[in-house]
Order: sequence, then C-alpha cells, then structure tokens
Amino acid sequence: MSGNKKSQYDALFSGVIGQDYEMLNLISPLATEMSRLVGAAVAEYPVRSADKLKIVELGGGTGITTLSILTAKDKAVVISIDNEPTMQNQAKNHLKKWADEERLFFYSDDALTALENMATDSVDIVASAYTLHNFQNTYRQRVIGEIFRVLKPGGQLINGDRYALDDVSIHTRVVQREVEGYFKILTEANKLDLLEGWIIHILNDESEDHIMRESLSLNQLRDVGFSQVSLSHRMEANALVTAIKPAQ
Repeated sequence: MSGNKKSQYDALFSGVIGQDYEMLNLISPLATEMSRLVGAAVAEYPVRSADKLKIVELGGGTGITTLSILTAKDKAVVISIDNEPTMQNQAKNHLKKWADEERLFFYSDDALTALENMATDSVDIVASAYTLHNFQNTYRQRVIGEIFRVLKPGGQLINGDRYALDDVSIHTRVVQREVEGYFKILTEANKLDLLEGWIIHILNDESEDHIMRESLSLNQLRDVGFSQVSLSHRMEANALVTAIKPAQ
C-alpha cells in the first residue's frame, strides 16, 4: 500500500474509531494492517446480483475490522457478532452512522450460538480478524462447521488472524520478538497494566488448546468442505486466510 493510501486509511480510522485505533496501531501495527486486508478481500468479492451482500463478522470488538468491511462494499449489510458488551458498546458508538442507515446490525451472542441461529446457505461472506484464534480448538471446529453451513454456495470465509508457523522453532522466535516489542512500546508509554494484559493474552494464544498451526488450520477448512483454501500476506505470526464454499 502506498504511503498516501496508508495515510488516508489511518486518517479515516483515527477519525471514526479514535483512540482505540491509535492504541492498537501503536502496539500492533500488523493487526491494523490485517483488518485493512480483510476489508480489501471483501472488496474483491464478486457481486452476483443486485441484492445487497449479507456479511457476518465474527468478533467485532471496538469496530476496527467492521469499519474496514463497511467501507469495502457500499452495497452490503453487516451483522457484527461479539459477546463482550464493553467492546461492542464502543463499536455501537463509533459506528452509529452505519447502524442508523441499517447497514450494520449487532448480535451479542457468542459466535457459535449466533451462527447456529442463522439459516443454511444464507450468507455471502463470513469475515473476521483476530477472533478464531481466541477459541478453544473444539469450539473452533464447531464454529468452522457452522460457517460452512450458513455460507451460500460460492460464499467466502475471510479471516485475518494469528496462524502459527509450522516450524515451531521459527514460530517461537517470532513470538519472542513480538513480546519484546510489547515491552519496549508499553513500558515507554508507561502502560504496564496494558502490557500485563497483552502478555497474558499472548500466552493464551500460544497454549496447546488454542494455537492455530498453519497446515492443520488449512486442512481443517478443507475437511469441512471448503475449496480454494489460501493463506496469503504472511506477516510474522499473522496471515490472511480465504476459503470458498463450493458452488452446487
């Protein structure tokens, strides 16, 4: 992305999301870049009819990825799912304009419950950033099965997330550098409570019952029936994964 486009993107998100975006971009610029990439992938989705696209976002958080999705497609309705009320309330405040236009709706169920309540073959895109890796493996498996069910034939999963490298030694060094960066940035900013939270979170991410190892994760998508499973834009422990539900 050119410097000019990046500055325009940052300006838009800073103006709408405010300090939430600024802090995330300071701590983890790769995370904000991945949110941008999710939106870019949504923008490339082929529109097959005059109907508005129905997009489900898993784990909307404070609205950073939600905004990226909303600005990617003018003719789209987004259902943002998050069962953490504090963050979702922030998103509702940040993105009130789109909610008032009935382009954005909020669900407060957990991901699996929300998906189970949706009709089969009813959704064009399921998109997310940094949500699936938070789930325990067995729960994630069920969520992926439900994602496949609710997508229309030809529908797409777009997920920007932590995908651990298959080489454990290399991945460990990547995570060590990541943690060093958190210490440097957050101690200089005197945000030790936030540093503690990030360290606790990354330890959870790397635990055996949560970690998404690249090859296993891609095979998991293929096993439930997805085709054209692709991992791209690898940036340290982060990557963009896309997959298609085959057309019938």
